[in-house]
Amino acid sequence: MTDQDSGRRPKYQRIADELRTAIQSGAFAPGDRLPGENDLMTTYEVARMTARQALAVLRTEGLAEARKGAGVFVRTFRPLRRRGIPRLAQDHWGTGRSVWSADIEDRALVVDQIEVGGATADSRVAGALGLPAGSPVCVRSRRFVLDDRPVLLSVSYLPADLAEGTPIAAPDTGPGGTYARLTELGHQPVHFREEIRCRMPTADEATRLSLEFGTPVILIGRTAFTAKGVAVELNEMTLDSASYVLEYDFDA
Repeated sequence: MTDQDSGRRPKYQRIADELRTAIQSGAFAPGDRLPGENDLMTTYEVARMTARQALAVLRTEGLAEARKGAGVFVRTFRPLRRRGIPRLAQDHWGTGRSVWSADIEDRALVVDQIEVGGATADSRVAGALGLPAGSPVCVRSRRFVLDDRPVLLSVSYLPADLAEGTPIAAPDTGPGGTYARLTELGHQPVHFREEIRCRMPTADEATRLSLEFGTPVILIGRTAFTAKGVAVELNEMTLDSASYVLEYDFDA
């Protein structure tokens, strides 16, 4: 970016750029308090709204967080690296580990909200599972919390005739999770397809994920298939974009 280009950018963005550089260089370490609105107003000779917008940029990017009555601090949260390929390998969940354990290393990922029940498949779900619209499905809805921060909402849909009366329809599916139970039932997933997109959150998503204003969400829709090409699960995930790095590591 040239000096001329920089000069055309709004002042709040230029202030945010300087603060971001200071954070990335280590001048402000995780947990450090950033200059407040009054400090920025004095240093940069700007109005309060400009200072407030600059700090809001860093909060939206996930670099900073506000603490009520204390100010804005450099965020200490380590982003999750979602390893898209190894987490779905059978030698991972097939040995009793959760697919989520590939992402969290030595950290504790907690399911603090879970609902399991039945529903009828709308056209989206029915199309993904190869079912007639209105077919009964088992629905597993969960919220995942890491380091006391909600990071992920997950809703799984499975054909009711596969799940009803099995541990899949229970809150705790057991070691290895849903995929291990499907394998035991003779419906082993061997192929997965994921679709990824981004958008701004709904009001409910923003509340449940405790998102800063302006933070987008990442949507991942994963369909699991058996060796015969039969879809056995649709998992729709909503991720806090400031909490995740999506990693895909594969050979050419």
